[in-house]
Amino acid sequence: MEAVNADEFTVEAVERALQQLYYDPDMDKKNVAQKWLTQAQASPQAWHFCWALLRPDKVPEIQFFGASTLHAKISRHWSDLPPGQLDSLRSQLITQVGQFASGPKLVLTRLCVALASLVLHVLAETWPTAVPDLLCAFQTGESVTEADGQARCLALLELLAVLPEELQSSRIPASRRSQLRSALAVDWSSVCSLLQQLLQRPDAPCPVRERVLRCVSSWLTLDITLKDSEGLLESCLALLKESELFDTAVETIVSIISQPDCQRFADSLLKVVPQVLGLQEQLKKAVQDGDMETSHGICRIAVALGETHCRTLLEQVDHWQGFQALVSMIMSCTGTPGHYPVDETSSSLTLTFWYTLQDDITSLDAERQTLYLQIYRPVYFQLVDVLLQKACFPRDEDYAAWSADDKEQFKTYRVDISDTLMYVYELLGPELLRSLYDKLGTLLTDTTHPSSWQDIEALLFGFQSIAETVDVSYSDVIPGLIGLIPLITANNVQLAETIMFTIGSLAEWLADHSLMLASVLPVVLHGLSDADLSVACVSALKRICRECRHDLHLHANDIMAVSQAVLVKDIHKSPQCMWIMQALGFLLSALPSDEILGKLLSLVTPHIQQLEKLASEPPSSANKLPIVHILGLLSDLFSTFDLNKQSERSEVMRPVQTQPHHNNPVVVVLQQAFPLIQTILSKWLNEPEVVEAVCAVFEKSLKTLLHDFAPLVTQLCELIGQMFSAYPQASALDLTRQLVHIFGCEKDLFSPIIALLELITNITMSIFQLGSRDHPDVVESFMQLHAQALRRKSDLYLSDHLDIKAVFYCGILSFKFPEAPTLKATCQLFTELISHCEEIPAVREVLQEDGKLLLQTLLEVIGGQSPRSLAEHFAEVLFSASRNCPSMLSVWLREALLPPGFPSSHLTTEHKEHFCQQILREQVSKRRMKDIVKEFALLSRGLQGTEYAANY
Repeated sequence: MEAVNADEFTVEAVERALQQLYYDPDMDKKNVAQKWLTQAQASPQAWHFCWALLRPDKVPEIQFFGASTLHAKISRHWSDLPPGQLDSLRSQLITQVGQFASGPKLVLTRLCVALASLVLHVLAETWPTAVPDLLCAFQTGESVTEADGQARCLALLELLAVLPEELQSSRIPASRRSQLRSALAVDWSSVCSLLQQLLQRPDAPCPVRERVLRCVSSWLTLDITLKDSEGLLESCLALLKESELFDTAVETIVSIISQPDCQRFADSLLKVVPQVLGLQEQLKKAVQDGDMETSHGICRIAVALGETHCRTLLEQVDHWQGFQALVSMIMSCTGTPGHYPVDETSSSLTLTFWYTLQDDITSLDAERQTLYLQIYRPVYFQLVDVLLQKACFPRDEDYAAWSADDKEQFKTYRVDISDTLMYVYELLGPELLRSLYDKLGTLLTDTTHPSSWQDIEALLFGFQSIAETVDVSYSDVIPGLIGLIPLITANNVQLAETIMFTIGSLAEWLADHSLMLASVLPVVLHGLSDADLSVACVSALKRICRECRHDLHLHANDIMAVSQAVLVKDIHKSPQCMWIMQALGFLLSALPSDEILGKLLSLVTPHIQQLEKLASEPPSSANKLPIVHILGLLSDLFSTFDLNKQSERSEVMRPVQTQPHHNNPVVVVLQQAFPLIQTILSKWLNEPEVVEAVCAVFEKSLKTLLHDFAPLVTQLCELIGQMFSAYPQASALDLTRQLVHIFGCEKDLFSPIIALLELITNITMSIFQLGSRDHPDVVESFMQLHAQALRRKSDLYLSDHLDIKAVFYCGILSFKFPEAPTLKATCQLFTELISHCEEIPAVREVLQEDGKLLLQTLLEVIGGQSPRSLAEHFAEVLFSASRNCPSMLSVWLREALLPPGFPSSHLTTEHKEHFCQQILREQVSKRRMKDIVKEFALLSRGLQGTEYAANY
């Protein structure tokens, strides 16, 4: 078929376009038809051709377009309705809904949505009786057959259901929406009466009752109160006995009882409690029969009632027994037999209820809090037992049959239980730990009743959940727990993992009780050689080495030996190997100074030898990964190798003057490895991963060693210069930034650093000249580097060799980048640069010459499509200008905003003048400047007062 090009939007032309849209295989022709049909819907002729498209002899696709066109005209082009046509449009629409009552369903729904849209246009002003009139129209129409009567009933219910939905989804101002919501809510009593009659009719077909339930849920969005839907709720609860309506009934019941303002109707709420408690027999039978859907649904209802109205029900002190019964029902849901998520899915729904109950009890006045704590402390102890039972792993053979997805869900479920236990500890306190300890001791020492590993693991899991985030230093049971751990036979991976995580969670406690390290460290070191325990075991070792580093001297040789052995054997994956090196960095840096270098060399030498071997081979993808891996190991080792921490501890223990570490062991290692690193770089300069890994070795060492790194500065500056000259990369710029930050004020090292900065600046400027768009990361790091240099050592820019003007123009070009991190870094540069306009002549000169260009560029970005998160950073540039050069800013602003339509056609002269006044007046509050910029950005985009603006 040829492309549609008709000038008139006739019925025939529309049908041809629809034929082309639906059936032509050519996507270009489909797109042409789609565009033409959109224009047709917007045309005045659409008010006429839509009815012809709805004729009974048309196919459903054409009828659907006719109905959609009606909705589009009413919802978006209401002002185009010809004068005097409202009554005709209304009656025709009602007639059409009646005619399509028997289907097709898609057409009926679109017609109902169109009629709903019409109602919303005229309800408040010209048709206040719309809802009663429609109820009457569809209930009194003639029905030839019973099926016809049912169809008209379903059509009415469809209309009633879409009416509140159309209110929610249509583009209506908030004040108007509120007015319409109130107007519709007035008619709830008549709608409710009809819905209740239909639910209670014994002969009402299932589709009708299902549509009634959907109607209820829809009208509840109008903030219908529980008091006004008591009878309906009772009818809905009765439907839970009917399996085909169960799921829909649950959704509706939950919607009714989740209305948040029910506290205003406590009497109505108190009537609901026994009705929900009456579901317990059905719940019990569902659990016994393994009917997960039914138990899940009833659990949802109980939790919705308890969670939404917990505070209100607690305040009804005279009715405490009813609420306690509801809590018991929810507890039974928490303890649903079987394993989540294979045997049951209900228990996870209840966890947030226990948070709510605890919060609401502890926020009551002292008298009621005392009363309820007497009632509910035992309940929470019972909850702990239930949760630990639910956290138990299934039998080994059952767990092996679980799918990967089930195992992942169970893992997440245990995390949720862990969080709940941690929260419950705030209520129960140390008594909870004592209870767990006593149970664990009984399991491990009672030989008459052998315990399963699952029970032991669950109790340890409980301990770990609490110790992970709660300070347990005052607990008197931790020493006993530490003593019990070696008694556990960990012949199962899950149990062994939990033991490791438990030990790791107690690392801070062990730091204050170092004698107990001898009990648990062998357990960790033994597990280090088991790949299945990798994450848990290495994590425990790292935490112990970090927290207890100053008490590990006696254990250092054992830790080193085991760690080196597992690293050589490649037992662990790369991330865990990195953790081991971090652990050893903590350990080595706390040893006596005369032992450190020897142990450090024994640790790194095998890796450096391997690196030498790899460096001697021709570059290939096979040896790139191991090179990056070994460099990563060194980086992580040096990142935690902090002798300054050792000095701090020494000062606390013996207040003597600490000497700088002239021969820092890390510096010795790096000096020895420097030629090797140069060799690697010479072969791998074009591989970003290798260059980044080399830079990371020095950057992490710098951050840890600080001024101890001084002996390497000159060599490193030369190396960075060679790297960047051959292949400019962001990692080299970031490393230079660290050097500037730490050594920028050191006179002895001033020369190599400024030479490097000059070289890097010249090379980067050549990148800008050739086209920097493909290097946003380099541009971002370049901006950050100069911002840091200005902040740390601004007199660097007094040199004739460092061209701050060129940096300025690079920054102007950087504002053209779409990447948010690059724009943020550019803002930081200009914020810092402008603040030095008085002390650096070159900065003052470039601002006098081209400050207007800077402002034009900035305003263009603010008024464009830049991310909202950048408003704060744009504001800081303007704030810096307002504070440091207000007279120049005044000239720039007025000149930049003078051209009409700049930076946006949405801005009037008044908008621009107001913006100028606000900017020039604001020299105190950065937050206020941010608000000014946000308002200007929204005005520029024509978004002021929109929903987007509310979230901006």
